[in-house]
Amino acid sequence: MICGRRKKSRPEPPPQLAPQDVGGTRRLGRAFKKMGLTDDEDVKVMLRGSLLWKIKSHRRQKERLYRLQEDGMAIWFESRFQRARSKQIFSIMHIEGVREGYQSEGLRKYGGAFPERQCFTIVFRGRRKNLDLAAQSEEEAQRWVRGLHKLMAKVEAMSQREKLDHWIHDILHQADKNKDNKMSFKEIKDMLKMINIDMNDIYAYQLFKECDKSSNDRLEEHEIEAFCTLLMKRPELEELFHRYSGEDCVLSAEELVEFLQDQGEEAGLAHAHRIIQTYELSEKAKQRDFMMLDGFTMYLLSADGDILKQEHTQVYQDMSQPLSHYFISSSHNTYLTDNQIGGASSTEAYIRAFMKGCRCVELDCWEGSNGEPVIYHGHTLTSKILFRDVIESIRDYAFKHSSYPVILSLENHCGLEQQATMARHMKAILGDMLLTQPLDGQVPQELPSPEQLKGKILVKGKKLLDLECDPENMSFLSEEEEEEERALQRDSRRSSLSLQEIRPLQVKDAAQIAQELSDLVVYCQAVPFQSLEQALQSQQPCQMSSFSERKARKLIKESGNGLVRYNARQLSRIYPLGLKMNSSNYNPQEMWNAGCQLVALNFQTPGWEMDLNHGRFLVNGGCGYVLKPSFLRSRRGSFDPERGRGPGPRTTQLQIKVITAQQLPKLNEKKSSIVDPFVRVEIHGVPADCSRKQTAYKLNNGFNPCWEETLSFQLRVPELALVRFVVEDYDTTSSNDFVGQFTLPFPSLREGYRHIHLLSKDGASLSPATLFVHVKSRKM
Repeated sequence: MICGRRKKSRPEPPPQLAPQDVGGTRRLGRAFKKMGLTDDEDVKVMLRGSLLWKIKSHRRQKERLYRLQEDGMAIWFESRFQRARSKQIFSIMHIEGVREGYQSEGLRKYGGAFPERQCFTIVFRGRRKNLDLAAQSEEEAQRWVRGLHKLMAKVEAMSQREKLDHWIHDILHQADKNKDNKMSFKEIKDMLKMINIDMNDIYAYQLFKECDKSSNDRLEEHEIEAFCTLLMKRPELEELFHRYSGEDCVLSAEELVEFLQDQGEEAGLAHAHRIIQTYELSEKAKQRDFMMLDGFTMYLLSADGDILKQEHTQVYQDMSQPLSHYFISSSHNTYLTDNQIGGASSTEAYIRAFMKGCRCVELDCWEGSNGEPVIYHGHTLTSKILFRDVIESIRDYAFKHSSYPVILSLENHCGLEQQATMARHMKAILGDMLLTQPLDGQVPQELPSPEQLKGKILVKGKKLLDLECDPENMSFLSEEEEEEERALQRDSRRSSLSLQEIRPLQVKDAAQIAQELSDLVVYCQAVPFQSLEQALQSQQPCQMSSFSERKARKLIKESGNGLVRYNARQLSRIYPLGLKMNSSNYNPQEMWNAGCQLVALNFQTPGWEMDLNHGRFLVNGGCGYVLKPSFLRSRRGSFDPERGRGPGPRTTQLQIKVITAQQLPKLNEKKSSIVDPFVRVEIHGVPADCSRKQTAYKLNNGFNPCWEETLSFQLRVPELALVRFVVEDYDTTSSNDFVGQFTLPFPSLREGYRHIHLLSKDGASLSPATLFVHVKSRKM
């Protein structure tokens, strides 16, 4: 392990940097040797540190020293004139991407004082804002961009064990207060609290003395490593290993095959041999086709030992069926980065949605100054962004993560002139990406497939032909706006305010659609919804309607099977009720149960609803399209989402044994604050399947709590079920605190002994935090 490595002494710094800024002249550590970056010139520049301008506004531009830490895993920065280190450190693991030049909203707005080739942006996972930076030269900017890309690639390729080693090394560095490369018992106790465990003093001291071979009440290099080895022992994995390896404590290829088969995997000797060659650490054992305990642990912590079927991390489903046969990842109020009353609008929100696999984004378009349409949440204090800038971001990022089609859901509040401007911008900026004609030039009898529409952008909006054919339903307002108008009318009747006082109408030419904009609508023609009976009889495949969450629930309750049959042929979009101050979300599972495709959520609002959305679209390569079960694709099927009657008579029983957790994050910076974790397993599916069960809580142990508790569930419609694993911190006086979670579809769940890699509230990795479970399912 690397946790016991002696820290390097610091030589005198070069004159231009403060003593704490040195790094380039010191010998690179073993971490960089492992990464293969020992002699990399870009990394050496990052280790020395660079004075970079942090760009936040026209006035707020601060020059700070940014420097890569010696483990190659984190970057810290401080003020140029401040001697003490800043506590602001970010991990390479939390970086999602690096963009060169003015490729962020912040740099386009405020970076004009710096040459474009000296600018770059660090994009973080989760909700953390971008970091816009400018270097003192083009060469230095390129060094950082290339270096960050190399480090990100190496970190991505690291094993879970290597990430854990880095994590422990960082904790030891923090616990060694006097930086003498030795650990007193007090420092060891502090370290234990830092890693979320309140160990009994007597037991902790026994471990300490066991490792203190020099008997000087200080743990030194190899002694610290021995202490870490004792601390990191996994008795449950040792017991499992010995169950199959027998008395010789070595797992042969034949014994590994037996284990894999008990895991529910179809495995032969060739597969076992590949696993041994991939994960075994000892070269001698590899040569003899044996696996030791450390190699077995590495295997179980790897993607091959993950609870998610690895074949489902690629596009594995049939992508040649009509669009209406897929769940499609969809965003509501995509432009917002915060709540819909006073939050900021940003093109970055569209980029983040696309990078999460979103395939349907919303554009609320309003009259802007100088003839340029703007996007924001109308009649609120949210900021405005140019429609043109949003379309440029869509052009640049729509297909970075997924090549399957994108739908632009237009909420159009502009007059004819600016509608025409919107159409011109889309055609000029998107070019051949924009679909403007049916694929075969004919009126479609069914919607085209995601495969046929690869790389294409579709516009959802109203079409003039439909308005002319049905003048009684001629309305400029979208279904969503009409729902809000009705809510406002109800509110105005309860108060002395008139509707005009609550929301003055600011739309010109309110009942007109520009021909130029209408022409861009092909397969997603928005039409008013009259009734299921009317829609099933006369609505065409390319016509679609939107429903508020309230209206969708009403339809499901009153005519669930009718909605399922409707969604087998046509698209439907569901959106949150208007006038929600906090941009909260609804339960998307209810809508998926009825086959609704475009179940739009506020991506900027973390919570269990977005966890379900992430879990639903985690599979099929994360491409944003997931094929619906066969009983939701039939126009003559009898499935009722409310009663939850599955297509088959047999129920599936699911048993999950929650065994242990590893390295759960601290929720409070105070050393004395240790989590009391428990695990809850939730089933989200048809009403009859929805259930939640939990373990007991473990007092003062977030490092290696052990439960060994089995939770059982019965699933009537497993094809629709999502399984959510949640870890919370038990509290007797207030609500429990969220620690981490992971959600995945039941059909993508692997049986056997599996690790679950936990995610934070905003979906970022909590590595090295894991759960270790055993999964078993059978049809009853």
